[in-house]
Amino acid sequence: MRSIHDEVDVDLVVAERVDAADGVIVLDLRAADGSDLPAWDPGAHIDLQLTPELSRQYSLCGDPDRHDVWRIGVLLEPESRGGSRFVHDKLHVGAEVRARGPRNHFALEPSPRYVFVAGGIGVTPIVPMIGEAERAGAEWTLLYGGRTLSSMAFREELALLGGGRVTVTPQDTHGLLDLPALLADARADTLVYVCGPEPLLDAVTALTDPWPAGTLHLERFTPKTLGPIGDASFEVELAQSGLTLTVPPDRSILDVVTEAGVDAPSSCGEGTCGTCETVVLEGTPEHRDSLLTPEEQAANETMMICVSRAACPRLVLDI
Repeated sequence: MRSIHDEVDVDLVVAERVDAADGVIVLDLRAADGSDLPAWDPGAHIDLQLTPELSRQYSLCGDPDRHDVWRIGVLLEPESRGGSRFVHDKLHVGAEVRARGPRNHFALEPSPRYVFVAGGIGVTPIVPMIGEAERAGAEWTLLYGGRTLSSMAFREELALLGGGRVTVTPQDTHGLLDLPALLADARADTLVYVCGPEPLLDAVTALTDPWPAGTLHLERFTPKTLGPIGDASFEVELAQSGLTLTVPPDRSILDVVTEAGVDAPSSCGEGTCGTCETVVLEGTPEHRDSLLTPEEQAANETMMICVSRAACPRLVLDI
């Protein structure tokens, strides 16, 4: 099982800020004390603690071989809940911000061939993946869609990397991505990586259903739509803390654990970032996160305690 909670807290300063596309800025972040930053692999993201109450996750999109800088791309969301607006308005060159990470639930697994699909700002984790695929000598193709050509960041960089392997599809002039053509033939030698809005993820998920298990890897911006929570309470035993707590239907495990005075790391509160991932020692979780793969959920080795619950009367957690 992969390790969890090995990320660190670090104070960063904005070293460079570039307008990369309509509504998209790219920030280069360096350690405030000038030290090297923790290493990361393609697919990783960091949490920016924008205010004491506001934390947001952003994919790293720079060069993993550079240890002096972390690069992120941030889209100003029209319906921003505060995160992207804060970044665009406040994080100018010289501004300081605290970060936690890096964390990777979207890692690029070895494969002789990749199909990458990106929608809008979902291209950010894909950029370093393509660089890694190039270094490994793998075959790859990218289908990249956006609202307009001018809103699509990293176009020039990807064109230089990919030549004819990159298909850029602005919706206003070319319509939707031609996913059926790209994913028509299931291949056992290919992994599919997709990041973007929910309709794109749903479409790729449906089209890759006939492909071999483990083919599809995706990252979500927002939590999956799930059914209502049941009306049953359950118990959680905290193995490290020696506490047994009752979780009612209207409270999360994270809420109950935190209220009991137990320190449990958390960030998004919606099962998309992975900060609260917790090892399950006994019992069967009811997974409600949008992060673990179906295989990881079936293994029941960890769970996201901000949203997931129990499919049994009692869970024992490694807290």
